[in-house]
Amino acid sequence: MSFWDQNYAVEGYKYGLSPNAFLVEQASRFPRGAKILLPGDGEGRNGVWLAEQGHRVTSVDSSKVGLEKALALASKQNVSLQTCHADLAEWSPAPDSFDVVVLVYLHLPTAIRTDVHRRLAQSLRPGGRFILEAFHPQQLSFSSGGPKDPEMLYRPADLQSDLAGLIDVVFAWEGETCLDEGPGHQGPAYVTRIIGQKKAIV
Repeated sequence: MSFWDQNYAVEGYKYGLSPNAFLVEQASRFPRGAKILLPGDGEGRNGVWLAEQGHRVTSVDSSKVGLEKALALASKQNVSLQTCHADLAEWSPAPDSFDVVVLVYLHLPTAIRTDVHRRLAQSLRPGGRFILEAFHPQQLSFSSGGPKDPEMLYRPADLQSDLAGLIDVVFAWEGETCLDEGPGHQGPAYVTRIIGQKKAIV
């Protein structure tokens, strides 16, 4: 059983049932009935919430256990959720096929991070939105969750470099917040947030 299968094979939902607060803030700007890609959606709290808002959601994760719990949550909430069991190191979404890509605490090793981020950015249609919240290296001083490997934590400049030439970053922020996301993310935290837009075809 993989690390993430073990992580999700617990009673209840590791990161709770409520959507990420930053995602909720941004969702009012999404097109009605948007086609949204959520890589690393785990147990589906964000994907299911977006489906409840009327969006067409594809949740991708490497954990079958997580995706099974996501589908169970979608069924309980009477919404449709498309899932894809895949390793993001190898999987590529179709180019120009989504209106929004949402990355919530998807932490990747340095060796694959840039390539994965660029492939995900390329899946956006021109003008599409790229939304990300992740832990910053300063999160190592906090006990509210996240990887302990500093190479898997993101500064805004790292992400801007990853997305250069594909995404116009319109908002980049790092700072403290307070998380209330199930037992997995609780308390003060130091995070990075990015909002970007896919460059239009000229």
